[in-house]
Amino acid sequence: MLRTERPRRGLVLALACASTAMVGLDVAIVNVALPSIQSDLGVGPGALQWVVVAYALLLGGFLLVGGRMADQLGRRRVFLAGLVIFTAASFVAGAAQQAGVLIAARGLQGFGAALVAPAALSLIAVTFAEGRERARAVGIFGGVAGVAGSVGVVAGGLLTAGPGWRWAFLLNVPAGVVFVVSAVLFLAPDQARDRAARLDLAGASAVTGGLLLFVYALHHGATEGWISGSTAALFVAAVGLLVAFARIEARSAAPLVPPATWRNRSLVAANAAAFLAYCALFSFIFLGSLLMQQALGYSPLRTGVAWLATTATSFVAAVVGGRLVGVAGVRWVLISGLSLVTAGALWLTRIPAAAGYPADLLPAFLLVGVGFGFCGPALQIGALSGVSRSASGLASGLVETMREIGGAAGVAVVSTVLVARSGLAGFHAAFALIGLLAALGVVTAGVGLAGVEERPLADVDPESLSSSVERQGEEACLGTKEQS
Repeated sequence: MLRTERPRRGLVLALACASTAMVGLDVAIVNVALPSIQSDLGVGPGALQWVVVAYALLLGGFLLVGGRMADQLGRRRVFLAGLVIFTAASFVAGAAQQAGVLIAARGLQGFGAALVAPAALSLIAVTFAEGRERARAVGIFGGVAGVAGSVGVVAGGLLTAGPGWRWAFLLNVPAGVVFVVSAVLFLAPDQARDRAARLDLAGASAVTGGLLLFVYALHHGATEGWISGSTAALFVAAVGLLVAFARIEARSAAPLVPPATWRNRSLVAANAAAFLAYCALFSFIFLGSLLMQQALGYSPLRTGVAWLATTATSFVAAVVGGRLVGVAGVRWVLISGLSLVTAGALWLTRIPAAAGYPADLLPAFLLVGVGFGFCGPALQIGALSGVSRSASGLASGLVETMREIGGAAGVAVVSTVLVARSGLAGFHAAFALIGLLAALGVVTAGVGLAGVEERPLADVDPESLSSSVERQGEEACLGTKEQS
């Protein structure tokens, strides 16, 4: 395991958290600004959604490849490339005078973010030793990543009401420059790579195409109908590419996702729980914002301020949750966090037409804030448990992919439920669905991680999690531990 001086480790953690916050904010920050963007640029209703979808599409589609690129090409190198692309695209988006330019810049932002996010988490994984040290670091990282969406809603309201929607993008430019300079100065150079190592281009193309089509199909189905022929064709094509990816990986000499990945039970269970957790989180923020503005008459600024309760509690809970993982283990922290999310979502199924913030909204926002604060670090620690340095980027890319794909799926499904019913009845039904998704996450964590953590994470011998894989000599695979 990489030994890094304590001050430099702190700088690595700070840089990873700050850069991830920047790219995470852009998932949600535009939502509140959409009416202003539509007015200023003359964007039609059909094209307006692409301001959001283009970012999510490229981010979700390229995360897995971005993580593997970090493993094979160098974490520092991929991290820097992603920051440069994201910063340049942010400037173009902020200066855009036409809808097409803005949408293209948003897609490029998403691609840059797909390189930054897994590389940042991978840098933490190889900088901090597995156990309490990594749990604390990932707890902080998870807290920042977990609150980025709700902070984005707050920031979107403040910026739209203040200097204007363009600053939602332009603020990334000076921040991105600072992060690039900091990465050059403080991140250690990448270690020499095996020149014979090659990215599995066939597998990368198949999985990226499949994920892109899947995310697009979710958005298409929410707007055009789930039983339409075009939606069905998109899903069939997406499944076909993902099946082709599985066949390619089974035959490849250097697969993008080594077969041993699926034998790391902690990683698989954590990723399944992450999909359901972020289904619930993204849809809760989406639905809560609509509830306040459409049903309760809140302004964008008031909506943003209302989310501060969730944002603040989520960050504090994430730092605490990172420490709790070292005591109780990933499984019980996840069960606790997702149970709180379930309770918070179900609380809003009874919200009245004349709802007040302190009595009706605040309790749910606090429950969900604490719940997701616990979930963020637990999911990431679980996904990195027993993972080698050579595969940490892939593991990071997997959990980040589940975050984005799960979020897209949750918003799409909840939108359909909301449209199917009018008024508060639609919101009640949609919040009930979010509660069900979170409850399924509780079951997934409880069953999938049962027996995996017989001892707290801080005391687990990493070699014991991967000895069966090591005996097969698969040194580049997940579930294998490199020698320090």
